[in-house]
Amino acid sequence: MPNTQHFCTLDDTSDLNDELRGIRHRLHQHPELAYQEFQTSDLVAEALASWGYEVTRGLGGTGMVASLKSGTGSRAVAVRADMDALPITEATGLPYSSVHPGKMHACGHDGHTVMVLGAARHLARTRRFDGTVHLVFQPAEEIGSDSGAQRMIADGLFERFPCEAIFGLHNHPGAPAGTFMFRSGPFMAACDTVDITIHGRGGHAARPHLATDPLVIGAGLVTALQTVVSRNIDPMQPAVVTIGAFNAGHAPNVIPETARLQLSVRSFDPEVRKLLETRIRALANAHVQAHGASVDIDYVPGYPVLVNSAQETEFALQVARELVGDERVVDGFGPIAGSEDFAYYLQKKPGCFLRVGNGKDTPMLHNAKYDFNDDNLTVGAAFWTRLVERFLASKV
Repeated sequence: MPNTQHFCTLDDTSDLNDELRGIRHRLHQHPELAYQEFQTSDLVAEALASWGYEVTRGLGGTGMVASLKSGTGSRAVAVRADMDALPITEATGLPYSSVHPGKMHACGHDGHTVMVLGAARHLARTRRFDGTVHLVFQPAEEIGSDSGAQRMIADGLFERFPCEAIFGLHNHPGAPAGTFMFRSGPFMAACDTVDITIHGRGGHAARPHLATDPLVIGAGLVTALQTVVSRNIDPMQPAVVTIGAFNAGHAPNVIPETARLQLSVRSFDPEVRKLLETRIRALANAHVQAHGASVDIDYVPGYPVLVNSAQETEFALQVARELVGDERVVDGFGPIAGSEDFAYYLQKKPGCFLRVGNGKDTPMLHNAKYDFNDDNLTVGAAFWTRLVERFLASKV
C-alpha cells in the first residue's frame, strides 16, 4: 500500500466549504437543460482558467475539458462531471431555488460539478501528483439519446485528451450522506424506449361491433407485456418492462382511431436486451393483429449497460476507504435499474462509476423537492483529489 500521508484528507478541503456552497447555490438557481448549459460552462471555465488549468471548450456542444500537469510523469487520468438540469418545476422553497420556471437541478448535477471543481481547486494549489489530470465537464446526460458523452467521444475526447482510466459518480438519496458505494462489473442498466401505436377503426360508443377498438386492444397488450420478463427472461437476470404512458380517446361516447403505449425497458446483459426487444415486438404484433388492427413499433435504443472494470473499481474503493473509513464504504452495492451515459466512456476506457449517499430521508432523484446535500461537497472534493493523487503518484 502506498504511503498515504501525502494524499488528501477530509480536513484538507474543509476550508473550501463556503466557497463551494456558494458556487453550488448559484448553479442551482440557474439550471440549464441539455445542450443549453451556456452560463454553467462559462462559470466553470472561468473558475478553472483562474486556477491555472488549460481549458478546452466546445466538446459535445457546451462541454469542456480542463487539463493540469504536474511533475514529469507521463500518466493521465480523467474525472467526469455532468452539468445539465431537468425540465421540472422546483418545489423545494429554498432561498436558492431555480429562478427559471420549468427547469431545476433535480438530479444533483450542480453538486457533481462543484465536487469536481473543489478537487480542481485543491489539486491546483497543492499539485501533489505526477502526471496529467483531465477534468471532463459534460452536457446532456439527462437527454436519453444522442447524449453529451456520445458527442464528446465523437469530438475526439480520448484522442485529444488521452488517459489511462476515467472515473465518475452520482449522488444516491436513501443512503447516508458521505457513504461511498461500489460495484464491479454491470452496475447500471441499459435503457431502451418503445413507442407502440395501435391503429384501429373509430366509431360510436353505442355501436362497438362496427369499430375496431384500439383502447381495448391496448389494455390487453398492457397485461400481456407483463409476461415478457416473468416468462421469457431467466429469473437470475434482472430486467424491467414498464408501461409508463397509455393514451387513447378524448370522449366517453367515441371509440378512438388509435391508442399509444410508451414503454421503458431496462436490462443488464446484451443478450437479455436483444431478447426483450424480440419478444416485445413479436407480442405486440401478434396481439394487435389478432384483434384485426395494425401496429407501428418504434424501438429506440438508449444508454448501454454501465460496466465498471474490476481493477479501477477496487482502486477507487480503496481510495474511499482510506478517506472515510470502512464503515462508510459499501462494496457490491446494486445493481441499479437506472441508466447513465457514463457507460459510453467505459466502452472506450477502463474506469469506475460510483455512488455517494445524499441522505437517508431525502427526496428521490427527479423529484420536484429534491436538493443535493451540500455536506457532500468537500467530501467529494477530497475524494476526487485523493483519487487523482493516488492514481498519479510518483513511482520513484
